[in-house]
Amino acid sequence: MARAAPSFVCQSCGAASSKWSGRCDACGAWNSIVEEVPLSSGPPSKALKSRGRSITLTDLSSTEPAPPRTASRLDELDRVLGGGLVPASAVLVGGDPGIGKSTLLLQAAAAFARAGLSVIYVSGEEASAQVRLRAQRLGLADAPVRLASETALRDILTTLDAERPDLAIVDSIQTMWADNVDSAPGSVSQVRAAAHELTSFAKRRGSAVIMVGHVTKDGQIAGPRVVEHMVDTVLYFEGERGHQFRILRSVKNRFGPADEIGVFEMTGGGLAEVPNPSALFLAERGTPAPGSVVFAGIEGTRPVLVEIQALVAPTPHSQPRRSVVGWDGSRLAMILAVLEARCGIPFAGLDVYLNVAGGLRVTEPAADLAVAAALLSAREDSGLPPETVVFGEISLSGALRPVGQTENRLKEAQKLGFSTALLPVGGKSGTIAGMTLTQMSDLTAFVGEVFGAG
Repeated sequence: MARAAPSFVCQSCGAASSKWSGRCDACGAWNSIVEEVPLSSGPPSKALKSRGRSITLTDLSSTEPAPPRTASRLDELDRVLGGGLVPASAVLVGGDPGIGKSTLLLQAAAAFARAGLSVIYVSGEEASAQVRLRAQRLGLADAPVRLASETALRDILTTLDAERPDLAIVDSIQTMWADNVDSAPGSVSQVRAAAHELTSFAKRRGSAVIMVGHVTKDGQIAGPRVVEHMVDTVLYFEGERGHQFRILRSVKNRFGPADEIGVFEMTGGGLAEVPNPSALFLAERGTPAPGSVVFAGIEGTRPVLVEIQALVAPTPHSQPRRSVVGWDGSRLAMILAVLEARCGIPFAGLDVYLNVAGGLRVTEPAADLAVAAALLSAREDSGLPPETVVFGEISLSGALRPVGQTENRLKEAQKLGFSTALLPVGGKSGTIAGMTLTQMSDLTAFVGEVFGAG
Protein backbone atom coordinates (compact mmCIF):
# COMPACT_ATOMS: atom_id res chain seq x y z
CA MET A 1 0.00 0.00 0.00
CA ALA A 2 1.31 3.45 -0.91
CA ARG A 3 2.56 5.68 1.86
CA ALA A 4 0.15 8.44 2.80
CA ALA A 5 1.21 11.87 1.63
CA PRO A 6 2.62 14.08 4.39
CA SER A 7 0.41 16.82 5.72
CA PHE A 8 1.72 20.09 7.14
CA VAL A 9 -0.72 21.76 9.54
CA CYS A 10 -0.56 25.20 11.15
CA GLN A 11 -0.81 24.86 14.92
CA SER A 12 -2.41 28.31 15.22
CA CYS A 13 -5.31 28.14 12.78
CA GLY A 14 -5.42 24.53 11.54
CA ALA A 15 -4.76 25.30 7.86
CA ALA A 16 -3.25 22.31 6.02
CA SER A 17 -0.83 22.35 3.09
CA SER A 18 1.23 19.83 1.13
CA LYS A 19 4.61 21.39 1.92
CA TRP A 20 6.32 23.15 4.78
CA SER A 21 6.84 26.89 4.91
CA GLY A 22 8.06 29.27 7.58
CA ARG A 23 4.94 31.42 7.54
CA CYS A 24 1.30 30.30 7.40
CA ASP A 25 -0.52 31.78 4.40
CA ALA A 26 -3.88 31.61 6.19
CA CYS A 27 -3.20 33.39 9.50
CA GLY A 28 0.29 34.80 9.03
CA ALA A 29 1.84 33.04 12.04
CA TRP A 30 5.57 32.26 11.87
CA ASN A 31 7.13 28.85 12.62
CA SER A 32 3.73 27.34 13.41
CA ILE A 33 3.59 24.70 10.64
CA VAL A 34 4.55 21.12 11.54
CA GLU A 35 4.24 17.81 9.78
CA GLU A 36 1.51 15.59 11.17
CA VAL A 37 0.77 11.92 10.65
CA PRO A 38 -2.73 11.06 9.34
CA LEU A 39 -5.10 9.63 11.94
CA SER A 40 -5.54 6.44 9.93
CA SER A 41 -4.75 4.99 6.52
CA GLY A 42 -8.42 4.39 5.72
CA PRO A 43 -10.25 1.10 5.10
CA PRO A 44 -8.67 -1.53 2.85
CA SER A 45 -9.79 -1.52 -0.75
CA LYS A 46 -11.57 -4.87 -0.53
CA ALA A 47 -13.81 -3.53 2.26
CA LEU A 48 -15.26 -1.02 -0.14
CA LYS A 49 -16.60 -3.86 -2.31
CA SER A 50 -18.60 -5.48 0.48
CA ARG A 51 -22.23 -4.60 1.01
CA GLY A 52 -23.21 -2.64 4.12
CA ARG A 53 -26.41 -2.90 6.08
CA SER A 54 -29.52 -1.13 4.93
CA ILE A 55 -30.43 1.95 6.94
CA THR A 56 -33.95 2.96 7.97
CA LEU A 57 -35.47 5.92 6.14
CA THR A 58 -38.27 8.15 7.41
CA ASP A 59 -40.25 11.02 5.93
CA LEU A 60 -40.56 14.61 7.10
CA SER A 61 -43.96 14.02 8.66
CA SER A 62 -42.62 11.44 11.12
CA THR A 63 -42.80 12.47 14.77
CA GLU A 64 -40.41 11.58 17.54
CA PRO A 65 -40.67 12.37 21.24
CA ALA A 66 -38.55 15.21 22.55
CA PRO A 67 -35.27 14.10 24.12
CA PRO A 68 -35.46 13.61 27.89
CA ARG A 69 -33.69 16.26 29.94
CA THR A 70 -32.25 16.40 33.43
CA ALA A 71 -32.43 19.79 35.12
CA SER A 72 -29.51 20.82 37.31
CA ARG A 73 -31.68 23.25 39.31
CA LEU A 74 -29.20 25.95 38.33
CA ASP A 75 -31.80 27.90 36.39
CA GLU A 76 -29.30 30.00 34.42
CA LEU A 77 -27.40 26.91 33.26
CA ASP A 78 -30.59 25.02 32.40
CA ARG A 79 -31.81 28.02 30.39
CA VAL A 80 -28.65 28.06 28.25
CA LEU A 81 -28.76 24.29 27.72
CA GLY A 82 -32.34 24.59 26.48
CA GLY A 83 -34.06 23.21 29.57
CA GLY A 84 -31.56 20.75 30.95
CA LEU A 85 -28.91 18.19 30.04
CA VAL A 86 -29.72 15.80 27.18
CA PRO A 87 -28.33 12.23 27.34
CA ALA A 88 -25.72 11.29 24.72
CA SER A 89 -24.98 14.96 24.01
CA ALA A 90 -21.54 16.53 23.62
CA VAL A 91 -21.09 20.04 25.03
CA LEU A 92 -18.06 22.28 24.47
CA VAL A 93 -17.48 25.13 26.95
CA GLY A 94 -14.94 27.82 26.04
CA GLY A 95 -13.65 30.85 27.89
CA ASP A 96 -10.62 32.92 28.81
CA PRO A 97 -8.16 31.53 31.37
CA GLY A 98 -9.21 32.31 34.92
CA ILE A 99 -12.74 33.41 33.96
CA GLY A 100 -14.35 30.67 36.08
CA LYS A 101 -14.92 27.70 33.74
CA SER A 102 -13.70 25.10 36.22
CA THR A 103 -15.71 26.70 39.02
CA LEU A 104 -18.87 26.69 36.89
CA LEU A 105 -18.46 23.07 35.82
CA LEU A 106 -17.66 21.87 39.33
CA GLN A 107 -20.85 23.53 40.57
CA ALA A 108 -22.73 21.98 37.61
CA ALA A 109 -21.24 18.54 38.35
CA ALA A 110 -22.37 18.77 41.97
CA ALA A 111 -25.84 19.97 40.93
CA PHE A 112 -26.36 17.13 38.43
CA ALA A 113 -25.00 14.57 40.91
CA ARG A 114 -27.46 15.77 43.55
CA ALA A 115 -30.21 15.49 40.91
CA GLY A 116 -29.52 11.77 40.65
CA LEU A 117 -26.98 11.46 37.82
CA SER A 118 -23.72 9.56 38.15
CA VAL A 119 -20.99 12.12 37.41
CA ILE A 120 -17.27 11.75 36.73
CA TYR A 121 -15.04 14.84 36.69
CA VAL A 122 -11.70 14.34 34.89
CA SER A 123 -9.14 17.11 35.28
CA GLY A 124 -6.07 17.27 33.09
CA GLU A 125 -4.87 20.57 34.52
CA GLU A 126 -5.19 20.09 38.28
CA ALA A 127 -4.58 17.31 40.75
CA SER A 128 -7.55 15.72 42.46
CA ALA A 129 -6.52 17.36 45.74
CA GLN A 130 -6.80 20.81 44.14
CA VAL A 131 -10.28 20.02 42.86
CA ARG A 132 -11.28 18.82 46.36
CA LEU A 133 -10.00 22.05 47.90
CA ARG A 134 -12.11 24.07 45.47
CA ALA A 135 -15.13 21.88 46.24
CA GLN A 136 -14.67 22.47 49.97
CA ARG A 137 -14.39 26.22 49.43
CA LEU A 138 -17.61 26.19 47.40
CA GLY A 139 -19.44 23.98 49.91
CA LEU A 140 -19.72 21.05 47.49
CA ALA A 141 -17.64 18.44 49.31
CA ASP A 142 -20.72 16.33 50.09
CA ALA A 143 -21.79 16.01 46.43
CA PRO A 144 -21.42 12.44 45.05
CA VAL A 145 -18.99 13.40 42.26
CA ARG A 146 -16.12 11.04 41.42
CA LEU A 147 -12.81 12.67 40.52
CA ALA A 148 -9.80 11.70 38.42
CA SER A 149 -6.66 13.51 37.32
CA GLU A 150 -5.47 12.12 34.00
CA THR A 151 -4.41 13.26 30.51
CA ALA A 152 -4.06 9.92 28.68
CA LEU A 153 -7.14 9.71 26.46
CA ARG A 154 -6.99 5.94 26.12
CA ASP A 155 -7.08 5.46 29.92
CA ILE A 156 -9.89 7.98 30.31
CA LEU A 157 -12.04 6.29 27.67
CA THR A 158 -11.38 2.83 29.17
CA THR A 159 -12.48 4.10 32.59
CA LEU A 160 -15.58 5.82 31.22
CA ASP A 161 -16.50 2.73 29.22
CA ALA A 162 -16.33 0.60 32.38
CA GLU A 163 -18.13 3.06 34.67
CA ARG A 164 -20.84 4.17 32.20
CA PRO A 165 -21.52 7.55 33.90
CA ASP A 166 -24.53 9.68 33.02
CA LEU A 167 -22.24 12.73 32.74
CA ALA A 168 -18.50 13.03 32.18
CA ILE A 169 -16.70 16.38 32.42
CA VAL A 170 -13.25 16.69 30.81
CA ASP A 171 -11.19 19.75 31.80
CA SER A 172 -9.67 20.53 29.36
CA ILE A 173 -9.60 19.17 25.83
CA GLN A 174 -6.22 20.88 25.16
CA THR A 175 -4.49 18.74 27.82
CA MET A 176 -5.70 15.39 26.47
CA TRP A 177 -3.10 13.17 24.80
CA ALA A 178 -4.02 10.46 22.28
CA ASP A 179 -1.17 7.96 21.83
CA ASN A 180 -2.18 7.17 18.23
CA VAL A 181 -1.45 10.73 17.12
CA ASP A 182 2.18 11.70 16.66
CA SER A 183 2.07 15.29 17.91
CA ALA A 184 2.22 17.22 21.16
CA PRO A 185 -0.84 17.69 23.43
CA GLY A 186 -2.75 20.83 22.49
CA SER A 187 -1.87 20.58 18.80
CA VAL A 188 -4.54 20.63 16.13
CA SER A 189 -4.39 16.87 15.53
CA GLN A 190 -4.51 16.04 19.23
CA VAL A 191 -7.47 18.32 19.92
CA ARG A 192 -9.35 16.98 16.90
CA ALA A 193 -8.69 13.34 17.83
CA ALA A 194 -9.63 13.83 21.50
CA ALA A 195 -12.85 15.65 20.64
CA HIS A 196 -13.79 12.99 18.10
CA GLU A 197 -13.18 10.11 20.53
CA LEU A 198 -15.10 11.76 23.39
CA THR A 199 -18.02 12.69 21.14
CA SER A 200 -18.12 9.13 19.73
CA PHE A 201 -18.18 7.75 23.28
CA ALA A 202 -21.12 10.01 24.16
CA LYS A 203 -23.13 8.83 21.16
CA ARG A 204 -22.17 5.17 21.56
CA ARG A 205 -22.79 4.82 25.32
CA GLY A 206 -25.55 7.38 25.85
CA SER A 207 -23.51 9.42 28.32
CA ALA A 208 -23.41 13.20 28.19
CA VAL A 209 -19.90 14.65 27.86
CA ILE A 210 -18.89 18.24 28.67
CA MET A 211 -15.49 19.33 27.36
CA VAL A 212 -13.66 22.51 28.35
CA GLY A 213 -11.78 24.40 25.64
CA HIS A 214 -9.39 27.32 25.96
CA VAL A 215 -9.83 30.32 23.68
CA THR A 216 -7.36 32.27 21.56
CA LYS A 217 -6.64 36.00 21.86
CA ASP A 218 -9.43 36.57 19.31
CA GLY A 219 -11.95 34.94 21.63
CA GLN A 220 -12.40 31.75 19.54
CA ILE A 221 -11.98 28.24 20.94
CA ALA A 222 -8.40 27.18 20.28
CA GLY A 223 -7.93 24.29 17.86
CA PRO A 224 -9.52 23.30 14.56
CA ARG A 225 -12.94 24.70 13.73
CA VAL A 226 -14.16 21.15 13.09
CA VAL A 227 -14.35 20.56 16.87
CA GLU A 228 -17.31 22.96 17.11
CA HIS A 229 -19.02 21.05 14.29
CA MET A 230 -18.57 17.71 16.06
CA VAL A 231 -20.34 18.64 19.28
CA ASP A 232 -24.03 19.31 19.86
CA THR A 233 -23.71 22.47 21.96
CA VAL A 234 -21.09 25.21 22.11
CA LEU A 235 -21.11 27.56 25.10
CA TYR A 236 -18.89 30.57 25.71
CA PHE A 237 -18.19 31.81 29.24
CA GLU A 238 -17.59 35.55 28.96
CA GLY A 239 -16.82 38.41 31.30
CA GLU A 240 -14.29 41.02 32.27
CA ARG A 241 -11.95 40.30 35.17
CA GLY A 242 -12.64 43.76 36.53
CA HIS A 243 -16.37 42.99 36.80
CA GLN A 244 -18.10 40.41 38.96
CA PHE A 245 -20.58 39.47 36.23
CA ARG A 246 -20.10 36.38 34.06
CA ILE A 247 -22.15 35.58 30.96
CA LEU A 248 -22.70 32.00 29.77
CA ARG A 249 -23.70 32.32 26.11
CA SER A 250 -24.96 29.57 23.79
CA VAL A 251 -23.66 30.02 20.24
CA LYS A 252 -24.78 26.58 19.01
CA ASN A 253 -27.39 24.23 20.43
CA ARG A 254 -29.00 21.33 18.59
CA PHE A 255 -31.46 20.82 21.44
CA GLY A 256 -32.51 24.39 22.18
CA PRO A 257 -32.32 28.04 21.15
CA ALA A 258 -28.96 29.58 20.28
CA ASP A 259 -27.81 32.99 21.54
CA GLU A 260 -29.41 32.31 24.91
CA ILE A 261 -27.52 33.69 27.90
CA GLY A 262 -27.23 32.89 31.58
CA VAL A 263 -25.93 35.52 33.96
CA PHE A 264 -23.81 34.72 37.02
CA GLU A 265 -22.10 36.82 39.65
CA MET A 266 -18.64 35.83 40.89
CA THR A 267 -18.62 35.77 44.68
CA GLY A 268 -16.37 34.37 47.38
CA GLY A 269 -18.57 31.28 47.50
CA GLY A 270 -18.49 30.62 43.76
CA LEU A 271 -20.82 31.65 40.96
CA ALA A 272 -24.22 32.89 42.08
CA GLU A 273 -27.17 33.00 39.68
CA VAL A 274 -28.61 36.36 38.64
CA PRO A 275 -32.35 35.88 37.91
CA ASN A 276 -32.88 39.56 37.01
CA PRO A 277 -29.77 40.74 35.13
CA SER A 278 -31.32 44.05 34.04
CA ALA A 279 -31.66 45.23 37.64
CA LEU A 280 -28.10 44.13 38.39
CA PHE A 281 -26.59 45.85 35.35
CA LEU A 282 -28.36 49.09 36.25
CA ALA A 283 -27.89 48.85 40.03
CA GLU A 284 -24.74 51.01 40.05
CA ARG A 285 -25.88 53.48 37.43
CA GLY A 286 -26.40 56.34 39.86
CA THR A 287 -27.37 59.79 38.62
CA PRO A 288 -27.51 59.76 34.79
CA ALA A 289 -24.80 61.94 33.21
CA PRO A 290 -24.25 63.15 29.65
CA GLY A 291 -23.19 60.21 27.50
CA SER A 292 -25.21 57.67 29.51
CA VAL A 293 -28.11 55.90 27.74
CA VAL A 294 -30.08 52.79 28.73
CA PHE A 295 -30.48 50.27 25.92
CA ALA A 296 -33.32 47.73 25.93
CA GLY A 297 -31.82 44.64 24.32
CA ILE A 298 -32.73 41.00 23.73
CA GLU A 299 -30.31 38.16 24.50
CA GLY A 300 -31.81 34.96 23.18
CA THR A 301 -35.34 34.95 24.61
CA ARG A 302 -34.55 37.24 27.54
CA PRO A 303 -34.90 41.05 27.52
CA VAL A 304 -31.90 42.75 29.14
CA LEU A 305 -31.48 46.43 29.96
CA VAL A 306 -27.91 47.69 30.00
CA GLU A 307 -26.24 51.08 30.23
CA ILE A 308 -24.21 52.34 27.26
CA GLN A 309 -21.65 55.01 28.15
CA ALA A 310 -19.89 57.37 25.74
CA LEU A 311 -17.22 60.01 26.19
CA VAL A 312 -16.22 62.53 23.51
CA ALA A 313 -13.23 64.79 24.09
CA PRO A 314 -10.87 66.91 21.93
CA THR A 315 -7.80 64.96 20.87
CA PRO A 316 -4.23 66.22 21.17
CA HIS A 317 -3.14 63.85 18.41
CA SER A 318 -3.42 64.12 14.64
CA GLN A 319 -5.38 60.86 14.50
CA PRO A 320 -8.44 60.75 16.82
CA ARG A 321 -8.76 57.67 18.98
CA ARG A 322 -11.71 55.27 18.86
CA SER A 323 -11.89 52.94 21.86
CA VAL A 324 -14.72 50.42 22.27
CA VAL A 325 -15.47 47.95 25.09
CA GLY A 326 -18.39 45.53 24.76
CA TRP A 327 -19.44 46.49 21.22
CA ASP A 328 -18.23 46.14 17.63
CA GLY A 329 -15.62 48.75 16.74
CA SER A 330 -16.43 48.68 13.03
CA ARG A 331 -20.09 49.35 13.79
CA LEU A 332 -19.08 52.38 15.85
CA ALA A 333 -17.19 53.72 12.84
CA MET A 334 -20.33 53.24 10.73
CA ILE A 335 -22.51 55.16 13.22
CA LEU A 336 -20.01 58.04 13.30
CA ALA A 337 -19.97 58.17 9.49
CA VAL A 338 -23.78 58.21 9.27
CA LEU A 339 -24.01 61.01 11.86
CA GLU A 340 -21.57 63.11 9.85
CA ALA A 341 -22.89 62.34 6.36
CA ARG A 342 -26.66 62.38 7.04
CA CYS A 343 -26.95 64.74 10.03
CA GLY A 344 -23.97 67.03 9.51
CA ILE A 345 -22.53 66.28 12.97
CA PRO A 346 -18.75 65.80 12.64
CA PHE A 347 -16.55 63.91 15.09
CA ALA A 348 -13.26 64.86 13.42
CA GLY A 349 -10.66 65.99 15.94
CA LEU A 350 -12.52 64.25 18.77
CA ASP A 351 -11.55 61.14 20.70
CA VAL A 352 -14.49 58.76 21.11
CA TYR A 353 -14.74 56.20 23.93
CA LEU A 354 -17.65 53.74 24.14
CA ASN A 355 -18.33 51.27 26.93
CA VAL A 356 -21.09 48.77 27.71
CA ALA A 357 -21.36 48.83 31.51
CA GLY A 358 -21.23 45.61 33.50
CA GLY A 359 -19.00 43.58 31.19
CA LEU A 360 -21.81 42.46 28.86
CA ARG A 361 -20.99 42.23 25.16
CA VAL A 362 -23.79 43.51 22.91
CA THR A 363 -23.95 42.10 19.38
CA GLU A 364 -27.42 42.92 18.05
CA PRO A 365 -27.85 45.90 15.66
CA ALA A 366 -30.76 47.17 17.77
CA ALA A 367 -28.17 48.99 19.88
CA ASP A 368 -27.34 51.40 17.02
CA LEU A 369 -29.78 54.10 18.12
CA ALA A 370 -28.73 53.88 21.76
CA VAL A 371 -25.07 54.25 20.75
CA ALA A 372 -25.90 57.25 18.55
CA ALA A 373 -27.85 58.83 21.42
CA ALA A 374 -24.94 58.28 23.83
CA LEU A 375 -22.46 59.82 21.36
CA LEU A 376 -24.66 62.86 20.75
CA SER A 377 -25.36 63.25 24.46
CA ALA A 378 -21.63 63.21 25.24
CA ARG A 379 -20.77 65.57 22.37
CA GLU A 380 -23.47 68.11 23.27
CA ASP A 381 -22.96 67.60 27.05
CA SER A 382 -26.71 67.12 27.36
CA GLY A 383 -28.14 64.12 29.18
CA LEU A 384 -31.31 62.27 28.29
CA PRO A 385 -34.13 62.05 30.84
CA PRO A 386 -33.23 59.34 33.40
CA GLU A 387 -36.43 57.34 32.81
CA THR A 388 -35.79 56.88 29.03
CA VAL A 389 -34.79 53.74 27.15
CA VAL A 390 -33.60 53.70 23.53
CA PHE A 391 -33.37 50.98 20.87
CA GLY A 392 -33.44 50.75 17.07
CA GLU A 393 -31.28 49.93 14.06
CA ILE A 394 -29.68 52.62 11.87
CA SER A 395 -29.22 52.09 8.14
CA LEU A 396 -26.53 53.76 6.00
CA SER A 397 -29.17 56.09 4.58
CA GLY A 398 -29.91 57.41 8.05
CA ALA A 399 -33.29 55.68 8.25
CA LEU A 400 -34.34 53.99 11.48
CA ARG A 401 -35.40 50.37 11.14
CA PRO A 402 -37.68 48.58 13.60
CA VAL A 403 -36.34 45.61 15.54
CA GLY A 404 -37.94 42.44 16.81
CA GLN A 405 -39.58 41.72 20.18
CA THR A 406 -40.40 45.39 20.76
CA GLU A 407 -43.14 44.59 23.26
CA ASN A 408 -40.87 42.41 25.39
CA ARG A 409 -38.26 45.17 25.51
CA LEU A 410 -40.85 47.74 26.59
CA LYS A 411 -42.35 45.48 29.26
CA GLU A 412 -38.93 44.86 30.79
CA ALA A 413 -38.23 48.60 30.79
CA GLN A 414 -41.56 49.37 32.41
CA LYS A 415 -40.94 46.73 35.08
CA LEU A 416 -37.75 48.56 36.08
CA GLY A 417 -39.46 51.95 36.30
CA PHE A 418 -38.79 53.47 32.86
CA SER A 419 -41.65 55.56 31.48
CA THR A 420 -40.35 56.83 28.09
CA ALA A 421 -39.02 54.97 25.06
CA LEU A 422 -37.36 56.28 21.90
CA LEU A 423 -37.75 53.80 19.05
CA PRO A 424 -38.21 53.59 15.26
CA VAL A 425 -41.56 53.84 13.50
CA GLY A 426 -43.12 50.56 12.44
CA GLY A 427 -42.23 48.36 15.36
CA LYS A 428 -44.90 45.87 16.35
CA SER A 429 -45.43 47.39 19.75
CA GLY A 430 -48.61 46.84 21.66
CA THR A 431 -50.12 49.35 24.02
CA ILE A 432 -47.91 49.64 27.09
CA ALA A 433 -49.87 51.34 29.84
CA GLY A 434 -47.93 54.06 31.62
CA MET A 435 -45.22 54.41 28.94
CA THR A 436 -44.75 57.25 26.46
CA LEU A 437 -43.52 55.98 23.09
CA THR A 438 -41.72 58.44 20.80
CA GLN A 439 -41.33 56.90 17.36
CA MET A 440 -39.13 58.41 14.62
CA SER A 441 -38.46 57.44 11.03
CA ASP A 442 -34.90 58.69 10.49
CA LEU A 443 -31.83 59.80 12.39
CA THR A 444 -32.27 63.46 11.50
CA ALA A 445 -35.71 63.51 13.12
CA PHE A 446 -34.23 61.77 16.17
CA VAL A 447 -31.53 64.42 16.54
CA GLY A 448 -34.06 67.20 16.20
CA GLU A 449 -36.52 65.63 18.64
CA VAL A 450 -34.04 64.77 21.37
CA PHE A 451 -31.34 67.40 21.06
CA GLY A 452 -33.21 70.20 19.31
CA ALA A 453 -31.00 70.27 16.22
CA GLY A 454 -31.47 69.17 12.66
